[in-house]
Amino acid sequence: MQANRKKLVVVLGPTAIGKTALAIDIAKHLNTEIVSSDSRQFYKELNIGVARPSVDELKIVKHHLIANLSVEDYYNVSMYEQDALKCLDTIFVTKDIAVCVGGSGLYIDALCRGIADLPDPNPELRKKLREDYEKGGIEEIRFQLKFSDPEYYNEVDLANPIRILRALEVCYMTGKPFSVVRKQAQKQRPFDIIKIGMCMERELLNNRINKRVDVMVNMGLLHEVETVCLYRNYTALNTVGYKEIFEYMDGNVTLQQAIENIKTNTRRYAKRQMTWFRRYDDINWIETDKCVSVRDHALQIIENSK
Repeated sequence: MQANRKKLVVVLGPTAIGKTALAIDIAKHLNTEIVSSDSRQFYKELNIGVARPSVDELKIVKHHLIANLSVEDYYNVSMYEQDALKCLDTIFVTKDIAVCVGGSGLYIDALCRGIADLPDPNPELRKKLREDYEKGGIEEIRFQLKFSDPEYYNEVDLANPIRILRALEVCYMTGKPFSVVRKQAQKQRPFDIIKIGMCMERELLNNRINKRVDVMVNMGLLHEVETVCLYRNYTALNTVGYKEIFEYMDGNVTLQQAIENIKTNTRRYAKRQMTWFRRYDDINWIETDKCVSVRDHALQIIENSK
């Protein structure tokens, strides 16, 4: 790393592990600002269910790209790449270092590595894939993806048909696996990147996830989902913590079962996050359950990277 270059510290890891608190500690110590890479926290209508930083936390350190969109807005990872880079340009005017935090691997990749120039959607192909989905359900398009791109199949949120369909479009239009096309994107950034990953034993993380869901329910998750029910068909609401409560509201499951489903699906999501991040060898991992001070360890990593 070059001493005179600006630096971006990326705090990443699975959900519920404590990324927000660590990022705030780091940014406060370094007197800088935070750019979010959590794709669920962009939306102003979503708060409890996406574990958005609290009002007090947002006051401690300035955050960017938090509650900056409506669930009705069209947004994609390419747009995020441009928005996040603009935020960094602003921060780097007065700061030598900035912090990024989140668990959305695709969005972190977009900021650090860039997004591939993917082909424009083919209307006929999109219609055909949509028909496959409507006739055969999500299992049909999962099967196609597993055959076409097993690598991405093991990383993608298999409950998210939007991402599966888009990956299939790219596979069929380019003749290459989406995972391969995506890796061809890497762009050089005018700043150095220091990645700090948080991990812990799975059983401990699962316990944290279960407790967090209980806290969300006690904070009023059910009421929050009720307030956004009119938007349930928007992509932003097709996410863990909301779709399970919609199932309860539709009378398909009990409230207790919906809560258990949130816990199960969140644990699965955390596993997929770690599968994504483990692909890279440039992450400085901190085993948070075995570390006396996660903050001090992270700051030491940053200092050693200068």
